[in-house]
Amino acid sequence: MLLTVDVGNTNTVLGLFDGEDLYESYRIKTDPRVTADELALMFRGLLSDHQRPDGAAVCSTVPSVLDELRRMFDKYFAGLRTVVVGPGVRTGVPLLYDNPREVGPDRIVNTLAAHALYGGPAIVVDFGTSTNFDVVSGRGEFLGGALAPGIEISVDALAARAARLFKVELVEPRSVIGKTTVEALQSGLLYGFAGQVDGLVRRIADELDSPPVVLATGGLSHLMYRVCRTLDHHEPDLTLIGLRLVYERNL
Repeated sequence: MLLTVDVGNTNTVLGLFDGEDLYESYRIKTDPRVTADELALMFRGLLSDHQRPDGAAVCSTVPSVLDELRRMFDKYFAGLRTVVVGPGVRTGVPLLYDNPREVGPDRIVNTLAAHALYGGPAIVVDFGTSTNFDVVSGRGEFLGGALAPGIEISVDALAARAARLFKVELVEPRSVIGKTTVEALQSGLLYGFAGQVDGLVRRIADELDSPPVVLATGGLSHLMYRVCRTLDHHEPDLTLIGLRLVYERNL
């Protein structure tokens, strides 16, 4: 059994693989102040119904949590082969970026998984704390992309800065033309972000040599996949799949 851990700014996702099959996953809140002992409590609780993993693959965009994860594996999972995506780890993804050290490990892992599943060129739209647009060449290279504020960040900012507006549930309203303040906010958020996604995807596609396949992943991808017009496939577990592939490359 392989344990995969994707630490994002908002949520941490754990996946359990039996060979190529992802048979269980868990989503927990990311706390940048969490300690190794607290992580061990959560991990042991979630994994209590499963056999001890044979290995682990980790990527993290939160350095403080990554440090504590390393301590947790050393203390509570001694002897477990662990691969942490970073410098010195083989991913097979050439980074055609001015400063490759600026590329987040999640973007590298998503590039690897997208090319393995669908070939290229491809565009991965990752709906997380930020909305990431990662562009993959036909040869599996990371070409760059675009970064935009995430949907939930925009919701929080709007509620905080506008006296008469408030946080709303992120669901599709009855129509684009909202008949209540709630529906107007839902329309502006969902269809506004859908327009942003579709516009950016089309502009990126114009700069590629051939039409790309476009993948949606991340915490809100299930919602945005329904309202965007340029998303071809929904792959909610893309990062976990990429972590499995990285682990296999480093055995």
